[in-house]
Amino acid sequence: MPQSPLYETDFYAWAQEQAALLRAGALQAADIENIAEEIESMGRSEKRELTSRLAILLAHLLK
Repeated sequence: MPQSPLYETDFYAWAQEQAALLRAGALQAADIENIAEEIESMGRSEKRELTSRLAILLAHLLK
């Protein structure tokens, strides 16, 4: 599937459009590759945030 131009120009609008497509069950029209990439990216970001907060908590507990 070709990359959606909306993905490159207006991420929020792209995300809203993809959410609507997924809710409607229109998987053939959804930008599956970019959706998967964004989910993976979000997972990595959340893991980094958790690691950072745990390190800060541990540093405060050791003080």
